[in-house]
Amino acid sequence: MELLSYMRLFVEVARTKSFRGAAEALDMPNSTVSRHISELEKAIGLQLLHRSTRKVELTAAGEVYFKRCQSIVEEARIAHESLLDVVERPSGTLRISMPVDLATGHLAPLLSDFAKAYPLISFEFDVTPRRVDLQSDPFDLAIRIGPLPTTPSTLVARQIALLPRYLYASPDYLKAAAQLTHPDDLTKHVLCIGQALTNQEEAWRTFYRGEEEVNVMIASRFRMNSVGLSRALAVSGVGIAVLDTDLAHEDVASGRLRRILPEWSLAPVPVHAITDTRLLPARTRLFIDFIKARLN
Repeated sequence: MELLSYMRLFVEVARTKSFRGAAEALDMPNSTVSRHISELEKAIGLQLLHRSTRKVELTAAGEVYFKRCQSIVEEARIAHESLLDVVERPSGTLRISMPVDLATGHLAPLLSDFAKAYPLISFEFDVTPRRVDLQSDPFDLAIRIGPLPTTPSTLVARQIALLPRYLYASPDYLKAAAQLTHPDDLTKHVLCIGQALTNQEEAWRTFYRGEEEVNVMIASRFRMNSVGLSRALAVSGVGIAVLDTDLAHEDVASGRLRRILPEWSLAPVPVHAITDTRLLPARTRLFIDFIKARLN
């Protein structure tokens, strides 16, 4: 049991590259972490860490040991937490990174329902579009909209939803704008594109109507990494926004937005739950399954 505890400390130091960071994460004195790591190195007979006043780095032996210890410590944690499944009372803190538009537009009511269903779970939400490092940042999972990240290959992605996308504009904008009866007409309109920023002011967009496809080169005057902001701009009459039905629902119901070219749609955008391991504690697995079922 002592060896497993030392391995857990080592994994946390290797993940954070800091004795202080590991001590804070594990809620124990910095000196205790340092002493136990030294005892582990003495027992193994190899130096696992290069220590300096500025940073901590893994030695070659430490790299090998870290890869093996990660899975051992994770499996031990899962085995312990799986006992909670037996009594159906998962607990602990669930740490999730998610974009603000998804959090406020889709997940807020679902989070409330999940919290009621599992009262022993507490939550920490990091609402940001940034690509968090799940191997070093203290998150159980990240929920992201759009294409999967290409690196690192060790990440595990589970698709939990497909969000349909349509075009919306305000009545005031439509009164003053050029005629709009076909996707080709969009070249004469102002678009507010709320997706990941790129250096391209113009991009091809594919629109679908049944089996029919139309590719249109669209210039977007307003580009941003926030679907919520593009929705707000559309409501104010600035231009046309690409939104999914849930996000646009209230504005359509109140008359602030209208769905335009209703027979046409863009390709749905995938939503993924991303973790750094397939071995998930009960609270993380239950949350992913719950969100996937409700979003679908």
